[in-house]
Amino acid sequence: METGSKSESLNRNVAMSVRGGTGKKKQQGGIAGKVDSFVPRSEHNPRELRSWAKRTGFVSDYSGEAGTSGSAKFEALERRREGSSPKIEIDPVVGRTRQNEIVPESHGGATRGENGAVFDGRGRKEKENEGGERKVGFNGNGNGHGVSAVAPVNEEKEGEEGNGDVKVNVFPEGEEVGDGGWQGPLGLKCGLKENPGIVSLIYYGLQHYLSLAGSLVLIPLVMIPVMGGTDKDTATVISTMLFLSGITTILHSYLGTRLPLVQGSSFVYLAPALVIINAQEYRNLTEHKFRHIMRELQGAIIVGSVFQCILGFSGLMSILLRLINPIVVAPTVAAVGLAFFSYGFPQAGTCPEITIPQIALVLIFTLYLRGISIFGRHLFRIYAVPLSLTIIWIYASFLTAGGAYNYKGCNPDIPSSNILLDACRKHAYTMKHCRTDVSNALSTAAWVRMPYPLQWGIPIFHFRTSIIMVIVSLVASVDSVGTYRATSLQVNSRPPTPGVVSRGIALEGFCSILAGLWGSGTGATTLTENMHTIDVTKVASRKVVVVGAAFLIMFSFIGKVGALLASIPLALAASVLCFMWALTAALGLSNLQYSQSASFRNITIVGVSLFLGMSIPAYFQQYQAESSLVLPSYLVPYAAAASSGPFRSGIKQLDFAINALMSLNMVVTLLVAFLLDNTVPGSQEERGVYQWSRAEDIATDPSQQSEYSLPKKVARCCCRFKCLGV
Repeated sequence: METGSKSESLNRNVAMSVRGGTGKKKQQGGIAGKVDSFVPRSEHNPRELRSWAKRTGFVSDYSGEAGTSGSAKFEALERRREGSSPKIEIDPVVGRTRQNEIVPESHGGATRGENGAVFDGRGRKEKENEGGERKVGFNGNGNGHGVSAVAPVNEEKEGEEGNGDVKVNVFPEGEEVGDGGWQGPLGLKCGLKENPGIVSLIYYGLQHYLSLAGSLVLIPLVMIPVMGGTDKDTATVISTMLFLSGITTILHSYLGTRLPLVQGSSFVYLAPALVIINAQEYRNLTEHKFRHIMRELQGAIIVGSVFQCILGFSGLMSILLRLINPIVVAPTVAAVGLAFFSYGFPQAGTCPEITIPQIALVLIFTLYLRGISIFGRHLFRIYAVPLSLTIIWIYASFLTAGGAYNYKGCNPDIPSSNILLDACRKHAYTMKHCRTDVSNALSTAAWVRMPYPLQWGIPIFHFRTSIIMVIVSLVASVDSVGTYRATSLQVNSRPPTPGVVSRGIALEGFCSILAGLWGSGTGATTLTENMHTIDVTKVASRKVVVVGAAFLIMFSFIGKVGALLASIPLALAASVLCFMWALTAALGLSNLQYSQSASFRNITIVGVSLFLGMSIPAYFQQYQAESSLVLPSYLVPYAAAASSGPFRSGIKQLDFAINALMSLNMVVTLLVAFLLDNTVPGSQEERGVYQWSRAEDIATDPSQQSEYSLPKKVARCCCRFKCLGV
């Protein structure tokens, strides 16, 4: 046979049937015909090399060997049939050894795993159909780049010599590969590089962001009222967040890790922002309080983001990755959600008649109705948050119109009319948080408004707030590392290389600088809820995320959109956040699946980290604020750091920073988990140490290389930055 002259096309899904001859006597464990050595052409395609090697069953004895004898090749097959499978093989393309652990079982040369799956001699999963045909899966990424990995061995069925069929599927969908390959998409409607068409792009893009609505727009409803901002200010900040989320997501899709991840205002930045907002010198401000605090936040976010950029562009993140593992990521992300337990239901409990139905409805949609399909789509599971919020919002509007929140002698125009009447003062809080007609954002917002840099003024830089945001940016980076790893497995791609992760962290820092310049109040980072969104929607296309981001930018220019979202009653927003924060904690703990979660070492570290992460901040938060202004109970934990905390060095700026950091649950949890996981002895398997891809591994697979590589023009400009995976 003339190798390289007739290569089969790998761009379509085909099935090959290898049938044993009936008229000739076959030799046990071998086939007729000698396999010639491969002689590459001067301009050969790397895929042809892989296809030829896999199709002919070529296995070299040494790295770089040109050929092998047929007898040596089939000696291994004989050993497999006798029950002793070789543990080590040489990859004919990469030239490195690969480990295969196969449990032998008499299955015509195949083996069976723990879950009952049948594997062939090289660890590939096989499926048997009703007709007795055996289907062998191959390496593929779901985008038509599968690689054949089977030797043409004629297998015989017991008692049916010469009539056995082996059906080979070259491009399976979602078959696991045991010979060092990566599995294809399992149930994904749209893969990473797929283009489903313009109509599907628009639909999936809007769907993707609607499922993240709670994370994208509800943070300003918590922050802006505390900062002394008006309803118009809340609408403006929401529009700014939509604009920045769209811009930063597009940048990350092309210049970051290139995974289908949405960037936005994260809950990681909410707690430190509340600490800065409740600083003692800001509480008694009456004039321009909102703008002054916003400028303070802008300066702190910019400094913290510059540190994050340095961490990524310098390559230090690649070194830090060796110390960041699931046992560190899991409790840290969980602490981000658990930190707001003092805000969640204390705020939502103001109006139990609307907040309890809201929590119940979102749980019903998410858990009890998650399997119901309407027109082939799991609408309740995908749109649980926006759908339940819309229903309860309409219900609250009927309650407001029906007079449920009307009190004798009290005007719903709050707070101007109620602070004068003692009889109405106790009802003022309820009316402000429960009525749907309190906000005047819709009436005051312009139809068209474009967010612009420095719209709140020049940022203010202070050492104390800058130190806080530097540490918080480190927490955000740890959060993003866990999200990168989990998402890469969800889209069934190779994990990114350390250089790609560094590139993503550096770009997140740059995007947070943009957030500081525009004034969104928080930094921009990868939303942890991305993992839940991809799992629910089964859409992992990069183009879908980009199209959805373009719609966010368009909506940000329509002032009435931000105003409508700003009109959500505060108690209703708090009830939705109860679910979102709980989901964040659950997604954080889900990272434990990559380690031995039953290990006493691991459960002890996670338990101690979470407990001390809750308890130590409670100690710092018990120092009450020195102010005549009475704060709501849900703000007291965030105001303690602004008062005279237990740490006193005589340097006010340093005292403020240390007391603030030690009152943040996620910071304390990260410190404890990081220290214990990297000092307590444990094997890599027990710790679940993240295994990142190597650059040379990605380079040998063109399909994987295109998933993480920068666009060609950008790559030429950044060719010197090897540490960024360029």
